[in-house]
Amino acid sequence: MNRVSIALAAIALGVSGTAIAQNIFGEPNSGSVSLSANFDEDPTTVEVVSGGDLDASEAIGSGCSGHISEDPDVRLSFTADPQPDAFPLFISAVSDGDTVLVINAPDGNWYCNDDGGEGSNPLIVFGPAQSGDYEIWVGSYDEGEYHDATLRISELSGQ
Repeated sequence: MNRVSIALAAIALGVSGTAIAQNIFGEPNSGSVSLSANFDEDPTTVEVVSGGDLDASEAIGSGCSGHISEDPDVRLSFTADPQPDAFPLFISAVSDGDTVLVINAPDGNWYCNDDGGEGSNPLIVFGPAQSGDYEIWVGSYDEGEYHDATLRISELSGQ
């Protein structure tokens, strides 16, 4: 191998090493939820504990903040409405502590938010919603902090 090949291999390993920190296929800490568009129980809620040992900015990228666990907190399997005027999908967390959201969406992209909802609560809106699995982490902004939180999934409102 020449130096360029070795350097490219090292860069590739560094990028893939970042993604390995999150186990998107891991057993969710607080369970799984299956919903289809126009679901009746809106919002659907799941009780979680925020936080973890991984720095989201290092594990996912500089667009993310807070501290999360290795495995997702919740896995949402969602069947979206194929109509162009379908409702968006609001995913938020509500807590007395400062929480963040990190989501690996069905398109394989990472979405992060801190304070997009009311107060210091995070909110991510998918509009239009995508069908597939959403791996959801509810993190804590500050390292070593763990907060009781409610994950909210809604088509009607963010909080």
